[in-house]
Amino acid sequence: MRALPYLNGIRAFEATARAGSFAGAGQELGVSPAAISRMVKLLEERLGVVLFQRRANRLVATESGRTYANGIGRLFDEMEQLTQSIRQQVAQRVLTVGVGPTFAVRWLIPRLAEFQRLAPDIEVRITAGGMRTLFRDDWSCGIQLGDGNWPGLQAERLFPADLTPVCTSASACGLRNPNDLRPGHLLRVSHAETDWPLWFSAAKAPDPGAAGPVFDTYGQALQAASDGLGVALGIRPYIDDDLAAGRLTAPFEISVPKGMHWYLVHRSDNPVDSSFTIFRDWIRTVIQPSDAGRPAAIA
Repeated sequence: MRALPYLNGIRAFEATARAGSFAGAGQELGVSPAAISRMVKLLEERLGVVLFQRRANRLVATESGRTYANGIGRLFDEMEQLTQSIRQQVAQRVLTVGVGPTFAVRWLIPRLAEFQRLAPDIEVRITAGGMRTLFRDDWSCGIQLGDGNWPGLQAERLFPADLTPVCTSASACGLRNPNDLRPGHLLRVSHAETDWPLWFSAAKAPDPGAAGPVFDTYGQALQAASDGLGVALGIRPYIDDDLAAGRLTAPFEISVPKGMHWYLVHRSDNPVDSSFTIFRDWIRTVIQPSDAGRPAAIA
C-alpha cells in the first residue's frame, strides 16, 4: 500500500508557493483563502514541518518549504506531461473519415460493423461533406472520386467508377438491347450529364436523349430506380450491394468506365497514425470481393 501524503494539502501548498498567498491560491483552485490556509496547516502537521512563516501581510516559505515546493513543482510538471501524453494517445484512436453522403450511405456505413469488430477501440466519425472536409483540422482521411490529383493530399487508388444501367426486375422486362430504353425512363443525375451519352457510345447504340426525372445525387436516382420509376445509370460501388441482394438488376452486360477512380486520400502534412493504418489495411481487403455476376467493363 502506498504511503501517500495529504494530496489536497499538497495541491494547496504548491499553488500557495507559486501565488505567494492563500488568496491567490484560493482564486486559482476555486476555494476560499481560509480553506487553503487550513489545508496547508494540516499538511504541515502531518509532515511535522513548518512550510511557511506567517507574517502580518505576507507568507515567507521556509527552507523546507522552498525545497518541498521545488520538488512538488517538478512532480506536477511530469504529471501534467504524462496526462497530456495519454490524452493524445486517446485522440489518435479517433478516425474521422470524409466522404460524400451517397458513398457513406450506400457503401461505407453498411461495412462499418465489420471494421468495428476488427478495431473496437477506434472511434469512427463520418463527415459526409465530401471535398469540403479534405482540409479540416480533425480530418483523418477520406474516400473521394476523381483523377487522384489533389495538391497537398496523398491518394491511393481503390476501385474504378464503372457505369452500369440498373433497375428492378419488373422494369427490366422487355429490355432486350439498349434500343429498348425509352428517354422518359432514363433517370438522370444533375451533375453527371455526360453519363448516359458515354454509356450509349460504349454500347454502340444511338443516344435517345435521357428525359427522365433529374436528381441531385446518384443515391437519389438509385432509390428511384429501386421504386420502379425507371432505369438509373448506377456507379460502382454504389450498386454492388443492391445487385448482390437482388434489389436491383443490370439488364445489359455492358459496364463503362466513367474515367475516374475512387481514392483513399489523406493530408500529406499529417503523420500517419495507427488508426489510419488499420483502416487503410481493412479497406484494402474489403475491396477485393469476387466480381462474379457483375457486368464486365468495356474500356
